[in-house]
Amino acid sequence: MPYDHRNTARRTLALALAATGCCAVLAGCATSQASSPNGKAAESLATRGESGTQSRPPISASAAPRPTPSPVPPQGSRSLAGRTVVIDPGHNSGNFRHSTEINKKVNIGTTRKECDTTGTSTDAGYTEASFTLDVSHRLRDLLKARGAKVVLTHDGDRPWGPCIDERARIGNAARADAVVSVHADGSAVGNRGFHVILPARVRAGSADTTRIVAPSRALGERIRDRFARATGTSPSNYIGSGTGLDVRDDLGGLNLSTVPKVFVECGNMRDPKDAQLFTSSAWRQKAAQGLADGIATYLGG
Repeated sequence: MPYDHRNTARRTLALALAATGCCAVLAGCATSQASSPNGKAAESLATRGESGTQSRPPISASAAPRPTPSPVPPQGSRSLAGRTVVIDPGHNSGNFRHSTEINKKVNIGTTRKECDTTGTSTDAGYTEASFTLDVSHRLRDLLKARGAKVVLTHDGDRPWGPCIDERARIGNAARADAVVSVHADGSAVGNRGFHVILPARVRAGSADTTRIVAPSRALGERIRDRFARATGTSPSNYIGSGTGLDVRDDLGGLNLSTVPKVFVECGNMRDPKDAQLFTSSAWRQKAAQGLADGIATYLGG
């Protein structure tokens, strides 16, 4: 989830070391909202954003299974050769070990926010970071099979981060035709479904989304439609008034982007029914397929 939603105070992760096993555990990152029933995760500890926290007991981080066989592009699909797509797997499984680093604030144009957050998890301990990296790998394979050049902002190959401003810079430096940040929400039980977060029109400091608002909306709408079709899931019943779309001006990853970019909250990890989907390898493949189809439709492939 991208950090706390609607001006909600976000807390950082809780670290616990077992007395004998020295095993680090991670607290979930969902947030509850002061001005809205929507419980979105936080980009910082004190603002809504690219991830979130929740005052729940610590839960163990779990590793996600790696994706299988390289996919074959569907018949009739057009090539994405010459197109560059940046995939941004939300959070990093190592963030919970590096609270000092991820709590340092960075400039997002409109304000300063924490570098990153831990992300949320299911009640059983399947972490958002594990989920997002797994889906991102599957999405990468699907896009490469169509001929696209794919860049990941990270590949589980660094101890923490990258920070939200660096994630934006990676997409900008790649001159990406599209950037998709993969997330999962951490809201209340009963809140179900996916939604796509779009950049608001922002011009402040180093942030200027004027040129990307329209193309980002087009990208988001196509992902929304194809994601619903591929996964069989419905748009969020708690954010976006049934549209599956939410516009935000508080996410550094969107504010600092100079190329079309969206965040996709694939569902709510804190709801047991959505959580069951997240832990299904078959459903994660469908989620990746929906994202790939949406991106390809946007790019004309």
